[in-house]
Amino acid sequence: MKNIYDVIIIGAGPAGLSAAIYAGRARLDTLVIEKQAVGGQITITDEMENYPGAIDGETGPSLASRMRRQAESFGADIVSDTVLGVELEGEIKTVECHNSTYRSKTIIIATGVQPKRIGCPGEIELTGKGVSYCATCDGPFYEGLETYVVGGGDSAIKEAVYLTRYARKVTVIHRRDSLRATMALQEKAFANDKIHFLWNCVVDELKGDGILSSMVVRNLKTNEKFEIFADEDDGTFGVFVFVGSNPATELFREKLEMRNGFIVTDEDMKTSIPGVFAAGDVRAKSVRQVVTAVSDGAIAALQAEQYIEG
Repeated sequence: MKNIYDVIIIGAGPAGLSAAIYAGRARLDTLVIEKQAVGGQITITDEMENYPGAIDGETGPSLASRMRRQAESFGADIVSDTVLGVELEGEIKTVECHNSTYRSKTIIIATGVQPKRIGCPGEIELTGKGVSYCATCDGPFYEGLETYVVGGGDSAIKEAVYLTRYARKVTVIHRRDSLRATMALQEKAFANDKIHFLWNCVVDELKGDGILSSMVVRNLKTNEKFEIFADEDDGTFGVFVFVGSNPATELFREKLEMRNGFIVTDEDMKTSIPGVFAAGDVRAKSVRQVVTAVSDGAIAALQAEQYIEG
């Protein structure tokens, strides 16, 4: 390992890998630190139809694998480790990890977000097999099928409306008897004949042998439980969970300017501390897609190069 890196990238999702490609290609000594699977959230996506230039049959894992090989071909080091603490001030920044401590002239934070889960049995096992957290990514796979959206805020209703492009029926499952989304979104949802509602309900269990085939729903007012089964001809249905997301920014709280837990940057990915950049879903921004994440990563790396030269 090098004594002092030019760039340390925390997180190896699309933003982090894109930053590594650009930093490595600029001949910067680059280290990427990832505590989980390289690729981030795209590793749970079966197909990447909406990523520009994706090859036929492209999956999240295959795209992540190719991005990793590309970053490594330009000399970026990628290590598996857990970041325990960071020191961001000063000319040399420090990243303390479980296995080692690293130092760098610049840091790019690309830790992303984690979608909040329902927290019921079967959810983790059936993620990517009927359970999804991104309608834009996975909606087309449910062409002509029934889908269910869990949640009642802006994101949930936006995605429910979006899913009507593909699904023959979309049912919103909400734990209250009224939506929390803006009135404009509510009006759009209520006016759509494809959208139906299950009020005062939560999902207690998701079932299926390799693919989602049924779910147990509980009415919070009556405590009555009932099971919803996939249509025999369909064999499955989709459950899209939109109950919020948690930015992975705990390490940086009280160190960087944030908004609602997300890191605030300018259009050049610069944070409130010189030499520290943020890219991808961890940023305070409106659109969170793979294509915007890789754009952020490229910009952050180019700005890190300019910072070092300056």
